[in-house]
Amino acid sequence: MMTVLTIILGLFLAYLLGAIPFGVLIGRWRGVDIRQAGSGNTGATNAARLLGWRLGLLVFVLDVSKGFGPTLVAGQLLRVSQGGSYLPQWSVYLVWVLVSLSCVVGHMSSPFLRFRGGKGVATSLGATMAIFPDLTYPSLACLGIWIMCLLATRIVSVASIIAALALPVLFAVFSWWSGRDLASRWPLAAFALLIAFVVVWRHRPNISRLLSGSEPRITFASKKSL
Repeated sequence: MMTVLTIILGLFLAYLLGAIPFGVLIGRWRGVDIRQAGSGNTGATNAARLLGWRLGLLVFVLDVSKGFGPTLVAGQLLRVSQGGSYLPQWSVYLVWVLVSLSCVVGHMSSPFLRFRGGKGVATSLGATMAIFPDLTYPSLACLGIWIMCLLATRIVSVASIIAALALPVLFAVFSWWSGRDLASRWPLAAFALLIAFVVVWRHRPNISRLLSGSEPRITFASKKSL
């Protein structure tokens, strides 16, 4: 059975892993400080804009992995520790969600970047994908929605906002379709709603630019000169 101290340590480690600024590190490797150019964001979109789509894709994959890895490990440990435990099921889901949330908060407020960071879209995707199966299938569907919206509009913020808003809806649909008990899974529903809110909130400047028609579109050309 996991102790409170173990849970706190796990949350702290998840936060530190989520805080690793892969976009900044890869940018420095190529001689570019992505915080000082483009949108100034540390995530995959700005990395793709400044370093080319290949390195932007690498940042995206790494940001996804730092949400996916800790959440996956936490899920396995919670399953093992639950054996013989009389804790209610919702409390297990709550700890699992808190680990996922720690990864996302780490990405958005990294101590390595003076508590600044990215918008959390890729890390949220990785975290939700690892909560199997309740959020895995909805998040994969959201990834498909994100790709389709990006190809249709070439505006990452539009794709991210639409995909994030779709997450709680798809979670509800999947839960209903699979006959899963929502009463014991309320932390998952709350997490899906929170992710949608946070992503939209973090995109406030993008929404303003969308309304004014000045939001930039992404290109898929590589930066061979870097």
